[in-house]
Parts: sequence; C-alpha cells; structure tokens
Amino acid sequence: MKRRVYPKVVLILATILLTGAIAACSSDSNNQQSTNPSGSSSGQSSEGGATAAEGPFGKYEEPLTIRFARDVDNDMQDNIIPKTPGETVEDNRWLKAFSEKLGINVKYDWTVSGGDAYTQKVNVTLTSGDIPDMIRVTAAQMKQMAEADMIEDLTPYWDEYASDQIKELYSVQGPAVLQAATVDGKMMGLGPPEVYGDGVFIWLRADWLEKLGLTEPKTMDDVIAISKAFTTQDPDGNGVNDTYGLAITKDLYGGAMGLEGFFAGYHAYPNMWIDDGSGNLVWGSTLPEVKEGLKALSSMYKAGEIDKEFGVKDGGKVAETIAAGKVGMEFGQQWNPMYPLISNYQNDPGADWKGYALVSVDGEPVLSPQKFAASEFWVVRKGFSNPEALVKMFNLHIELNWGESGDFDYYYMPSANDSVGVWKYSPVQPYPPFKNVNAFQEIEEARKNKTLDQLTGEALSIQKNMEAFNNGETTLWGWPKIYGEDGVFQHSVKYLENDHFMLEAFAGPPTQTMAEKQSTLKALETEVFVKIIMGATSIDEFDKFVENWNTLGGADMTKEVNEWYASVK
Repeated sequence: MKRRVYPKVVLILATILLTGAIAACSSDSNNQQSTNPSGSSSGQSSEGGATAAEGPFGKYEEPLTIRFARDVDNDMQDNIIPKTPGETVEDNRWLKAFSEKLGINVKYDWTVSGGDAYTQKVNVTLTSGDIPDMIRVTAAQMKQMAEADMIEDLTPYWDEYASDQIKELYSVQGPAVLQAATVDGKMMGLGPPEVYGDGVFIWLRADWLEKLGLTEPKTMDDVIAISKAFTTQDPDGNGVNDTYGLAITKDLYGGAMGLEGFFAGYHAYPNMWIDDGSGNLVWGSTLPEVKEGLKALSSMYKAGEIDKEFGVKDGGKVAETIAAGKVGMEFGQQWNPMYPLISNYQNDPGADWKGYALVSVDGEPVLSPQKFAASEFWVVRKGFSNPEALVKMFNLHIELNWGESGDFDYYYMPSANDSVGVWKYSPVQPYPPFKNVNAFQEIEEARKNKTLDQLTGEALSIQKNMEAFNNGETTLWGWPKIYGEDGVFQHSVKYLENDHFMLEAFAGPPTQTMAEKQSTLKALETEVFVKIIMGATSIDEFDKFVENWNTLGGADMTKEVNEWYASVK
C-alpha cells in the first residue's frame, strides 16, 4: 500500500509566508508587467469591462462590477449579522474592502438560505443558462460547465495574477489541490488551498479513564479494553447498565462519530481511493484489512459496547447519546469538542473529553486517513470581461486575514463583535493549509517562552478564547481541548512531522461511472457493513460485497479513476 504524502515542508510554512512574503508581493506588484492573457488589446474586454490592473493586488482604475450568487447559512442569519450592526450580506466590511482595495464592486444576482437550497438554485440557474459572472459550484457542476463551454479557462490568469506566495500555499498539500480544478488539462475553477484535513483522533472521556484506573490507549487492544470497561464498569456511577463504549452512526463515516480512525487501527482505509502499492488506485473499502476491522466491530456490538440501534441513528441522534453522558469514546476530527462533545460538558461540567492519537493493532505506525475534501470551486462565466478578478479576490482574502498588512481581528473573527466569523461575508473564502496547526504552534511556542502577550492574528484570537473560558465563559470549552497545552493539535504536529497521513489519491472531478452509480455503490457498502457489524449477516458477506461492488459498476469506476491517475503522474 503506497501513501500519498505531503511535500516536505516546514510546519510553520504558512505562517512564514503570510507574515512577510505576501506583503512584499503587494509592494512589488506595480513593477510587474501585465501580459493580458485573454489576448484582447490593452486588457479591454469585448463586454466593455475594466482594463486589467497590473499585478496580484493592482486596483482597477475603472470600477469593475461582478455578479455573484451565494447562500446564507444559519450562522450568518442568527449570529454574524445580529452581532455586526449596520452590516448585511449586500453591504459589509468585505465588500467594501474589495471595492476600496481592488476597485471591484460585488453584486448578488440572488441569495438563498442554506446549502441545500443553494445547490438546488445553482442547478436551476445552470439549466437556464443565465449564470452570474462568478459562482461557487460542486466538482460535478464544474466539469459539466467546462464540457459545455460555459466557463473560462483560468490557467493564464492564475499564472499571471496569482502571487508567488499564494501559489506556494496551493502547493503545500501537493498537486492534488490544483488537479481537482483541472478538466482536460485546463484550470477551470479555483478551490481552497487546503484539500486534506489535519488529522483524525480518538476522543475519550478522560474522567472515566481516571475513575476506572485506565491509561490512554497505545494499541487497538487497549481501545477494545477501554470500550469494554466503559460499557460494563458503570463509569457514570448511576448503578445502571446504560453506557456504551463507542459511538458510531448509521452512515459509518464522517468527521465526528465516524469509523475512519477505528479502521485505520487495522491499517484499513475505507471510503477513499488509495494506491495499492503497485501504482494502481483501489477503493479502500474493498481491501481485506477492512474485513478485520468489521470483525472487531461485530464483536463489540455483540458485547453491547455499541448502541443496538445505531443502524437507524444519524449523527444528531447519536450526539444526543453523547450529550446525555452515555458513551465515552468516538473517533473524529479536531473540531469535535465544538460539536458534539460540548453538549456533554454543558449537561455535566465534570465530563472531561480529551483527544488522543490513533493507535494500531500491531504496533506499526498508524496513518491518519485524510479524504480528499475539495468539493466546491469558484468558476467564471464564459465571456466575462475580467476573469483575472477572481484570482485577485483570492489574493486579497488571504492577505487581509493572514498577511502582514492584514487585520485578522477585523476581517476574520473580530473580538469587538464577539469573535463571530465575519469572513463569511466575503464571496470568496480561501484559507491557508494547516492554518489551525500553525496557530497552535505559535501559541505553544509563546507558552514555552512566556510571550503570550506578543501573539497576533489568529493565534491571539484563539488565545483570548481560551483565556475567556478560564475566566468562566463556559461556551468556549472546546478551544482549550483543541489548542491548549494538552490540546489535540499536539498529535497533528506529530502526524505531520512523521508523515503519518494516508491521503486519498484520487483528486479529479467525478468520472462518468461515479456520476451514474456511485450513490448506489455507497448505499450497498453501508448496508452490508452495518449488517455485518450488527450480526445480521456473516463476516463472509464482505467477500460477496466486493464481488458485487465490482459487478455493479465498481470495476468500471476503478478503470476510470486509474486512467485519471495515469494522466497526472
């Protein structure tokens, strides 16, 4: 099994880039020559658009109006807008920044509430053919639009207008970042520079470990033993047999209460495309290591360590079990203290959840599975006068939040507005890869050197949240769980230092068979795996699943994925 690894980078790379070099790029921008990639004279478009401004941060002399579309989530409606008086989706600090610094006036053709409504509206918009100048779409939609010649090739504009520093950010997590936006060799959209997460972890009730005289897990045998103890030794002390060892959902996978980290302990990597070691991609769910993980889960279920009704419970329902203090372990990402774990603390301030590094069944290093996560891209309507403006907006969003000339406390999470995420006001929202791990490292270094008062930017904002929790603001309980001295990011740093990641190797747009059959194949996988775990069918059903998966389209999908893989090697 071959790993796709990050390029060798210093962990603090993003911080170094953003505290000096980007600002330097801004000051040098006037010395760069515009070559007008579109080929029209003097950068003037046939639509009568603005003359292309020189350099990554050059301002348009004539104001350029760009039509966007967007969704407004619950956080914006219920939290951000109420706490930023005088600002709205159509009139806010970010739109003013784009206007004042780049000469770009953002207008919205339409806005909707919620992600589902947005997806539906985009589909209707694409069918009508009347699309905004720039719009955020899924990978499948981007591919369809590219094949229908509805969007601009951004390759020359990226080459011309993206600063060297932002290009460096887009290289930190390897070629997959830009490959994801490439259709037939052309860059047809811009996604985020971070396409993989920063780790999967074991989240445990540390107070239960202490109460039962248990230590942190070092092997999967320890994980199984802890699960058994949490189930049978009455860790909540109520004298009733009503606790579970492990929380999982009917969907099996996910950033919280998922099984990716559990399977990794058996060197299994389901639900992602991985290199089999011979240069070919395979669907991890079909490999024999997964069978070993399923055996262990089936034994745990039979022993009562997993909720008997997990097969019909989604994440929300399982989160209720966690909130009620009836389960002591789950696998998930760094943000789990924010959801669902804080709900347990709110009901029981003695509930002490802590994140631990993944462990393996055989003592060999375990790799944290990182599914490719670039699911959305910003694209430019075919024929729009100034496609380079999208690249400029990406440059500015990074600079104002994390650059030397930026102001994180104003443009990202302003303390004057209860640290709400005003970055969501921006129509484009790129962020540096590993920015959270970098912030943890800054804070950790300041803790060691007793220079916490010298923190700036995102690290300062995070430190303020941790101090506020220490001063009684219980709603901020999750911050020290992630960024504190014993915070879970200590394990992310070690994952990175030791290359202990298993990165999904397929980063292309959906293939033909994926579009037609992937949902059916995923439903088959979930159904069979849930039945095996619950003992409703034999573990040998796994072998039949692999056969059926290939017959029902998996073999064709694998062929297409490997054709893509060969094309980018």
